Amino acid sequence: MLLRHAKSSWDDPLLDDFDRPLAKRGRKAAKQAGQWLKRHGVAPALILCSASARTRETLDLVLPALRSEPQIAYERRLYLADADDLLARLQEIADEVPSVLLIGHNPGMQDLALALAPTRMRRERRRLAEKFPTAAVAWFRSGAKSWSDIRPNETELVAYMRPADLKD
Repeated sequence: MLLRHAKSSWDDPLLDDFDRPLAKRGRKAAKQAGQWLKRHGVAPALILCSASARTRETLDLVLPALRSEPQIAYERRLYLADADDLLARLQEIADEVPSVLLIGHNPGMQDLALALAPTRMRRERRRLAEKFPTAAVAWFRSGAKSWSDIRPNETELVAYMRPADLKD
């Protein structure tokens, strides 16, 4: 599962990008994303989270809704990582880990979602290409035997949620 961090605040223009917290709207959207994950029974065994303030805060708001107590890894290398680097990180996951939630930043998250989504899923790919907004979730399933075998265009897009799709 890919989760883009929720909307960040630009209230302090002197604050370094890495340290920007969530905006009020972002906190609301992160909680909504958590509730959506809960309704869908999401229980990741591992969460890989960019070390930035806004991704950590997004995770803090999503975590109470998850149906598991996952292992969590905060990684600086995920901060503003591109799709190739994100995919490479997923391919490093130990094979005994059954599921992962990756929390990161655009454009890498959207580019990775588009790379993973099968080209035969034209309508869904079009939605992903239009926008991968803050607090969006793309959920994939793979038949690969190993994380190292995950390849672009070889997964199934199970669901794609944008906060604007949810009712308050």
